[in-house]
Amino acid sequence: MSVSEEQLVTEHAPLVRRLALQLISRLPSSVELDDLLQAGMMGLLDAVRRYQHVPEAQFETYAVTRIRGAMLDELRTQDWLPRSVRAKSRVIEQAIHTLEQRLMRPATETELAEELDVSLEEYQDMLEGAQGVQVVHYEDLSRFQGEGSRIAEETLPSAEESAQHWSNPLQQIMSKGLRTALVDAIARLPEREQLLLSLQFEQDLNQKEVAAVLGVTEGRISQLRAQAIGRIRAALAQGQWDTDTSSVDFQNLL
Repeated sequence: MSVSEEQLVTEHAPLVRRLALQLISRLPSSVELDDLLQAGMMGLLDAVRRYQHVPEAQFETYAVTRIRGAMLDELRTQDWLPRSVRAKSRVIEQAIHTLEQRLMRPATETELAEELDVSLEEYQDMLEGAQGVQVVHYEDLSRFQGEGSRIAEETLPSAEESAQHWSNPLQQIMSKGLRTALVDAIARLPEREQLLLSLQFEQDLNQKEVAAVLGVTEGRISQLRAQAIGRIRAALAQGQWDTDTSSVDFQNLL
C-alpha cells in the first residue's frame, strides 16, 4: 500500500466506526460491532484501491457507498433475522395486503385469522413469532428491480448493487418518498395501533408503561406492535416509494 493510500485509510477510519454505529443501533443485539467494523475497513480498503480522482467527486462520498456495501454483505452472511421470522412476517403482510384490498379498510385480528385459516390464538402466536421485523429493512431498498407491488426479497443487495443504488442521483430527488408513504401508512392504522406507536416512539414510553396506558399485558403490546408493523410494511410494499439511504431522514426511520 502506498503512502497516499495509507493516509486515506488512516484519515477515514473514524468514518467506518461512525457508519457501523449508525447501522448497529438499528439491529438486534446479536450483531457484533466488531464484525461490522472489520467489514467496513475492508470496504474502505477496497474504496482506496479503486478510487480514481475526479474533480467533482469526493473520495468520502465514494468510500461511504463501499463501506456500507461491505457491511451489508456481512449482515447477509450472518443472516441475523431468522428465516422463520421472515416467513411469518411475509405471511402476515400478504394476508393484510389481500384482505385490506378486499375490505377497503383495516382488517381486524379475527378477520386476519380467518383469512389465514387459523384460530385467533394461533394468529396471535404468529404475531409473537414475527418479533424483530422492522418497518424498513436494508434489503427492501432494491425491491423495485422486479414488480412494484411485490414484497421485498429475502436477500440483501451486494456491495456493488448497494453502491450503484446509493450513488444514483435520482434517489436524492425521491428522498422524501419513504417519509410520505410511511406517514400515510400510519394514518391508516386502527386508532389503538396508532396510539401504541405514538406512546412508544413519540412519547418514548417503554413497553411496560405503554401496556399500563392501554390496559393490556406487555405480551399483548408485542402482538399489537408486530401487527402495526405488518400493516405498515404491507402498505409500503404497495407503493412506488424509493429513497436515498444516505439521507438523514431515511436513517431516522430505520
